[in-house]
Amino acid sequence: MAYGTPTTPADVEPYYTRIRHGRAPTPELLADLVRRYNAIGGTSPLAERTAAQVSGIAKALEALAPGKFDVRFGSKYEPPLLEEIAETFRTDGITVVIGMALAPHSSSMSTDQYMDRARGALGEGIDFRAIGAWWDAPGFLELIAQRVRDALATIPPERLATTEVLFSAHSLPEKILANGDTYPVQLRTSAERAAALANVERWDIAWQSAGRTADPWIGPDILEVLRTKHAQGVTDIVSCPIGFVADHLEVLFDIDIEAQGVADELGLNLVRTASLNADPAFTDVLANVIQSVSL
Repeated sequence: MAYGTPTTPADVEPYYTRIRHGRAPTPELLADLVRRYNAIGGTSPLAERTAAQVSGIAKALEALAPGKFDVRFGSKYEPPLLEEIAETFRTDGITVVIGMALAPHSSSMSTDQYMDRARGALGEGIDFRAIGAWWDAPGFLELIAQRVRDALATIPPERLATTEVLFSAHSLPEKILANGDTYPVQLRTSAERAAALANVERWDIAWQSAGRTADPWIGPDILEVLRTKHAQGVTDIVSCPIGFVADHLEVLFDIDIEAQGVADELGLNLVRTASLNADPAFTDVLANVIQSVSL
């Protein structure tokens, strides 16, 4: 399961309306979202990236256990919706369903919602096995660390002493913290371990892509952090959006355009780590997680 993305410019408004639980966006909000999609080419490549990831997971699972797994994709906000896919499992007589969200960290306001919706759609009589956070799955942080090392290799050696790695994930409303949500702890712990694997001493975390709502969201925001790091004498930043597993709006616009714009304004060199997308080493990691839950 994944968040979903509009596949054509005409799909942006209905997609945004679903995100807002049936409330149409104001013209200003819609124009802002369209502006951001236009800046990355009109639509996001996320649908294509996700399809390739799902295909890669299916291929890896078939290699692990021929004929055992039937892999289907459902989206939170864009067809095919996860409820529709859950219904096809029931119709086809499948009695065990494993749910995985394509996000390494879990939260009550993100991945838990996928699982609740899937569980409700499947109904009684189906053994639903929800996979929670999988950032600590064997091999995942090693892939992140290698991408960090690759990005660091592009920075002149004489500037490495003033270079910092900035790990980021999608912000969520601060109200999740009142209920003990461990999402921020997961981000910091995964960043700490990835940094250690990459032999990085100077690193920090930041939050990005906060929603346009009146509620306060978890911070500090990455744009604010870039300004702070520059003021502290940092010359180069390796941006590692560890909370995202594919190229999409939050990476291609929020990092590559918006954060890059702030970096350029400051004279700060910003290099982003390559996204995982459908790297077979990554889809193998996910397939192994699924296989372990099926045993």
